[in-house]
Amino acid sequence: MATRNAMVAGNWKMNGSLELVKQMSDAINNVEFQKMDIVLFPPFPLISAMIASGVATGTQTVSENTPGAFTGEVDAQLVKDLGAQYVLVGHSERRSIYNESNATVANKFARAQEVGLTPILCIGESESEQENGQTEHVVAAQIDAVIKKLGVAALKDSVIAYEPVWAIGTGKTATPEQAQAVHKFIRDKIASLDSDLAQGLTILYGGSVNEKNSELLFAQTDIDGGLIGGASLKADSFTAICNSAKGTV
Repeated sequence: MATRNAMVAGNWKMNGSLELVKQMSDAINNVEFQKMDIVLFPPFPLISAMIASGVATGTQTVSENTPGAFTGEVDAQLVKDLGAQYVLVGHSERRSIYNESNATVANKFARAQEVGLTPILCIGESESEQENGQTEHVVAAQIDAVIKKLGVAALKDSVIAYEPVWAIGTGKTATPEQAQAVHKFIRDKIASLDSDLAQGLTILYGGSVNEKNSELLFAQTDIDGGLIGGASLKADSFTAICNSAKGTV
C-alpha cells in the first residue's frame, strides 16, 4: 500500500491579519510535526506575508483564465510566482455563493496544475442531498468533472477534501463512521480507474473539525487529515489538531 503523509490545511476565508500570520507561523514553526504537511490559506492580501513566514501557503481560489481583462480576479501563475504551493478549488462557498459549476471548478483545477500549483479539490453534498441519499451521486459527479476534462491521472498531483456542506461552520460534524464511509467511497471510485493512484491520494475531511473531534476523525482508515475552518484562526486549537493527525497513515 502506498504511503500517504497526513495533511492539515487551514482555510481562513475572509478573516485574518498580519498579527495572526505572525501568531500562527510562530506556533507552527515552533512545533515539530512528523510526516505531515501543514498548509494555510489566508486571504489574498496576506499571502506574501504568510509565504515569508515559512509556512506552506495556498490561495482560496484562482481565476480559470490566463492574464487579461478580468477585474478583481487573480492569476494562478502570479500566485505561484509569489511562492504559494496550493490552491483550493470548488469550495462549497465558491459553488453556492459565486455559482461555480463543476465545469468551472474543473477549469480552475486545470489552470492550477498548468502553472505548478497543487489543487485541493473540495467536494461535498448539501443537507437536502444528504437527507435524500444523494451523497455518493453528488461527490462522484464533482470528481468526474475533473476526470472528464483531464483524465484520472491528473488526480495524482492533487488532494481531495470531502466537506459535507451541512457541516461547514454549522457546528454539525459527520460522525467518524459517516465520514469514513464517504472517504472509502471516494477512494474506491478512483481505485476502479487506477488503484495505485487511489492508495497514494491524500483525502481530507472538513466540516466543523476542532481539537475535540479531530483525533477520532483522523483515526479512520481513509481520512488523511483535515481542511479546517474556524479552528485554523486559533493557534492553540490548530496546533492541537495538527498533533492529532500524526501517524494518520
